[in-house]
Amino acid sequence: MTEDLLATLRREPDVEAPDLVAVDATDRLLLDTAAPHLPVEPGRVVVVDDSYGALTLGAVAAGATDVRVHQDLLVGEQALARNAARTGLAGTHRSLPLDAALLAGATLVLAKAPRALDALRELTELTAAAADPGVVLLVGGRVKHMTLGMNDVLRTGFGEVSATLARQKSRVLVARGPRPEVRPSFPRCRHDDALDLDVCAHGAAFAGTRVDDGTRLLLAALPGAAPDARAALDLGCGTGVLAAVLARSRPGLAVTATDQSAAAVASARATLTRSGLDGVQVRRDDAAAGVPDGSVDLVVCNPPFHVGAAVVPAAADRLFAAAARVLRPGGELWAVYNNRLPHRAALRRRVGPTRVAAADRRFTVTVSTRRG
Repeated sequence: MTEDLLATLRREPDVEAPDLVAVDATDRLLLDTAAPHLPVEPGRVVVVDDSYGALTLGAVAAGATDVRVHQDLLVGEQALARNAARTGLAGTHRSLPLDAALLAGATLVLAKAPRALDALRELTELTAAAADPGVVLLVGGRVKHMTLGMNDVLRTGFGEVSATLARQKSRVLVARGPRPEVRPSFPRCRHDDALDLDVCAHGAAFAGTRVDDGTRLLLAALPGAAPDARAALDLGCGTGVLAAVLARSRPGLAVTATDQSAAAVASARATLTRSGLDGVQVRRDDAAAGVPDGSVDLVVCNPPFHVGAAVVPAAADRLFAAAARVLRPGGELWAVYNNRLPHRAALRRRVGPTRVAAADRRFTVTVSTRRG
């Protein structure tokens, strides 16, 4: 039954193509490793970072009920909801924030291995502190992306850590025996002296509490941005550094920050609260879908250029198109990107006339003016 169900799952609303799958070898290995522990009492199974719903719905097919789920990316959450409806399993799971309530009393936790060790550290701490003492934590990933550092992180929260044999280039780490002294330590905050700003970050937030060099270059150029702007958007806000500096330096500017990552949104809120900038609106949103057309004068953006481990220049295109949609005619998009990426042509095409505002040996800052 489980395999039949998995065969029906789709990636939508994410990109779909013949070579892109909704269920991978890691999903199947995690479900097979979890099978001896299922079914359990209702509400005792937790799934973290399910790509498109395979882990959640596979666990339900194996007997789990009232599954609690956290997915960092909004597109994954939307795909799970659509797959649950399509397979007649709507209502069998609950989507929740990554916090102690998600893990409270859990006896089985299934997770896709995150790329950032701090993301695994946050999950380890929350599970050890909040889950049932008999909890089994299963963390699966592609062998080429798994490191001994992951075992070390799991050992900070658990007394017993082992690994399954590899299968189809995937492996599962198994953690048991939560250490009772472990306490959650995220979000973590660090003061940036150059910006005089406390930057706060959850484990999965890009760059953590560090401010990357591209953001610094963009910040240095921003004093000349759209001087008459009344409303601004930090698109793909990460930890909220751009939104915080804009709001602090221009008190009359209405600032909104959006990101599809739950960790980014939670981090940005923590950064802004720490600086007393609670007037900034922070939303979890995919490509500013909830921001009205033509409603802002200024967009700032440090777009991603990775999809997973691959460098994909087109990863920023959806954000550029979103900026063009939400900007008023004559409004400005200020973007920063790696010099080797061919973004200037895309910006001219999607937004309007584009010029270089600043550059160094690694990054370029451009300003694009929305066509009338």
